[in-house]
Amino acid sequence: METRIMEIAERIRALREIMDFSVEEMAQALHVTQEEYLAHENGEQDFNFTFLYNCADKFGVDIVELLTGENPRLSFYSVMRAGEGLDIKRRKGFKYEHLNYRFKDKIAETFLVTAPYLESEQNAPIHLSTHEGQEFDYILSGSLKARMEDHIEVLNAGDAIYYDSSRGHGMIATGGQECVFLAVVMRAQEEGEDKPHD
Repeated sequence: METRIMEIAERIRALREIMDFSVEEMAQALHVTQEEYLAHENGEQDFNFTFLYNCADKFGVDIVELLTGENPRLSFYSVMRAGEGLDIKRRKGFKYEHLNYRFKDKIAETFLVTAPYLESEQNAPIHLSTHEGQEFDYILSGSLKARMEDHIEVLNAGDAIYYDSSRGHGMIATGGQECVFLAVVMRAQEEGEDKPHD
């Protein structure tokens, strides 16, 4: 895992330098302090999904390029067989399995997410994060305690939530077992960009 963290950190540093962004610009875009940004860029701290997603957005690259160093190539359709998604183990044991990483020019990132049940999190404040766009989460098994700024929702298998991910959101597994859910993260639409039509 340490090797992979360093490889991702090196790709982020290289892109920042190529694009001539300062550490201050990156920290502002990612909503972190300059010290926190540098800890990630130097490979001293593991990456969470929000950090990687916001980096990819700032650089104008696919998140897969940050994770693997390769660009997705498929443009018509992409099939992902069970267990073959790109694994992203991030944030206190959360496991993200990227389900459409081979498709280029994606308007959405799809993940099968496994959130571990941690007793220590149950009565603690749920950490909030933000990233541009919208998100849809569908619970497959277990229960998810979702914090949407000052609102708390408990979602069970078959429940779904759709939200503006530029506002504070966070989640933990609750109910004594891990929670598995499908997450679809959609990019913010650019000004003047054509809206999809029927």
